[in-house]
Amino acid sequence: MTKMCYSCCVPLDNLEFQGPAEHYCKYCTDEQGLLKSKEVVQEGVANWLQSWQPNLDRAAAQLRAAHFLRAMPAWAEDDS
Repeated sequence: MTKMCYSCCVPLDNLEFQGPAEHYCKYCTDEQGLLKSKEVVQEGVANWLQSWQPNLDRAAAQLRAAHFLRAMPAWAEDDS
């Protein structure tokens, strides 16, 4: 079974995405392995969405990223 980042769902089985934390990728954590803020992670997801959907405007990318993160274990209990 593929191990996924609890924050953004990238596959942690891929060494390219692994960081210092067991359950989070290098994009979602700082150098000490601490989870970055939801706002920072959401910005990264929005950037990723726009990287493969060039016609997606920024507001829509941010909205989709926010919706996506609500389904992730790291953010499921976050009411913001």
